[in-house]
Amino acid sequence: MPDTEQRRSRGEMATLPAGREPTLRVVPMPSDANHTGDIFGGWIMSQVDIAGAIPAIELAKGRVATVAVNSFVFKQPVMIGDVVSFYAKVVRVGRTSITVDVEVYARRRALLEEVKVTEATLTYVAVDNERRPRPVNQESA
Repeated sequence: MPDTEQRRSRGEMATLPAGREPTLRVVPMPSDANHTGDIFGGWIMSQVDIAGAIPAIELAKGRVATVAVNSFVFKQPVMIGDVVSFYAKVVRVGRTSITVDVEVYARRRALLEEVKVTEATLTYVAVDNERRPRPVNQESA
């Protein structure tokens, strides 16, 4: 097996975002995996959407709706038992919209190393109780 430095240079290992706590941390279970033990991409996508919505909800001070998945890249598989950490960061705020970058890392249970597995950018829109767009800086009714 290649040494740690070789693996890091090939992008197999990653450094977690410095000075940031994960927005969400989850351990996928066997029911989240396909027959080969890899976690379904759809499961990861739903967790990314949840993680991205958290800072959007906090900024909007209320309900948001996902309106776009601007980009989504699967870099490495996620496996049963990995500890998956989602780091979400607001990167743009419009009148009613909030764009969030989400980086996803897996701590491999067997090797205790961090691997960047996914990165995505999503856009949310602040909505009122009737689910109509509202300005981000306005409290929801």
